[in-house]
Amino acid sequence: MSDRPLRLGFPVKVMGRPGLKSNDTRRWRQNPHLRTSLEYLDAIFDYLVQMGIDMYRMSSDLAPYATHPDMPQFHDMVAESDAELAALGRRARELDIRLSFHPSQFVLLNSPDPSLTAKSIWDLASQAEMLDRMGMGPEGVLVTHVGGVYGDREESRARWIKGYEQCPDHVRRRLVLENDDIRFSAADVLWIHERCGVPLIFDYQHHWCLNPEGLALRPTLERVLRSWPEGVRPKIHFSSPRTEMREIKRKVTDKEREAAKSASPRKGALTRGVVKPTSRIKTVLLPPVWTGHADFTNPFEFATFMREAEGLEFDVMLEAKTKDLSLLRLRSDLSRYAPDVAARFGAGPAGAAVLAEEMLDQGMEAETVGDEDG
Repeated sequence: MSDRPLRLGFPVKVMGRPGLKSNDTRRWRQNPHLRTSLEYLDAIFDYLVQMGIDMYRMSSDLAPYATHPDMPQFHDMVAESDAELAALGRRARELDIRLSFHPSQFVLLNSPDPSLTAKSIWDLASQAEMLDRMGMGPEGVLVTHVGGVYGDREESRARWIKGYEQCPDHVRRRLVLENDDIRFSAADVLWIHERCGVPLIFDYQHHWCLNPEGLALRPTLERVLRSWPEGVRPKIHFSSPRTEMREIKRKVTDKEREAAKSASPRKGALTRGVVKPTSRIKTVLLPPVWTGHADFTNPFEFATFMREAEGLEFDVMLEAKTKDLSLLRLRSDLSRYAPDVAARFGAGPAGAAVLAEEMLDQGMEAETVGDEDG
């Protein structure tokens, strides 16, 4: 175990400071550029320092259109931004901020289509090049999933290894593989690791959603952590499942409107409010889907997990929908409910805890926030 406290991180979007952008989102006609994204990232670093946050996942769109096959005018932007990447990487190292990428779901090393595999390798190579030009150490990783099953799980696992072997050295040095929630379990990624050596990411919620082999949590976590090179601290993903009722808008059918006219309406889905003969739209109430990420991280669930993982060393990327706000709330909750766990993550700078409480108490502007890997 090293003396450095464990880190808590969050992905991409900053919600606690309105106006902070994670990347240049301008359309291609406006000539977006990596240099603009890096200016935004520098401002995010200021926020991270203020809040005492030392791990962050950068947007997979940091370099807009850099690998778009039909837009060669953007293909050199990473090399063109070498000085800016080096300067920002130097700042990240001085601040001891751990950075990573999580390429999009369209990056598939196990695709049966060789052209899609080649495009995926290009995407990975571009993001690995950015980390290299930033001078980030081996903790700066690219997180990916196995991909699709394509009707044959065993063949798809084997094909991922072939895709991995096609990756250039600078990609293989940084690529790590994560278990997912519907296709490839922790047992699957361990099988892949044993055959090619790729380090693994343990995703806590995914392990609960997909574990047909019935692997116990602590031994599985230990095996995943041992997949990392000696001297490189592993990281894991943690999130809590959504528990609230889902509200889905649906059209009211003619049969439902006719049934609503009778004294004994036909049985159907639970709805918010009564479906009337004049209704056109109904709000159907459905139970939660456990693969969905909650807005915030359940502190009791997290503390239980960390106590189960006592003695193991890893950083934690929180994948809650409220991003940094979830991290700040969890840190506060742990100090109150599980100080032994809070101590493992250290303390933020003076004033950060007070500022975080004020931000959370004041609330934030309402907006729709999707689960974003990139």
